[in-house]
Amino acid sequence: MPLFEIETDAHIMIGWADDREGALQFAEENYPGESVKRVHQRPRDVWVISKRLLGIENSTDPCNTARDCLAKAAGDKVHAIRLYRQETGTDLHEAQLAIETNMSLGW
Repeated sequence: MPLFEIETDAHIMIGWADDREGALQFAEENYPGESVKRVHQRPRDVWVISKRLLGIENSTDPCNTARDCLAKAAGDKVHAIRLYRQETGTDLHEAQLAIETNMSLGW
């Protein structure tokens, strides 16, 4: 089953579907009312996030605090950033970097 990237007004979803129509149906079921801007079949059966694109230039270790915040937020990145800021007192940029780094490391 191919992997599709589906972009709506507010979300980018990654999911498997039998075909383009199945991907559109997935978006409509999960985010009704949002218009689909783009549907793209990924060339491989994997989704890759560039660490350089996220601003991660050096090798980093997983951060237990960031991972705990991601777990408490059930994977909601924005909520995890808020929790991380509350727990560590870091600014928004540093909290976002910590959370996104840990997401890219396979949280």
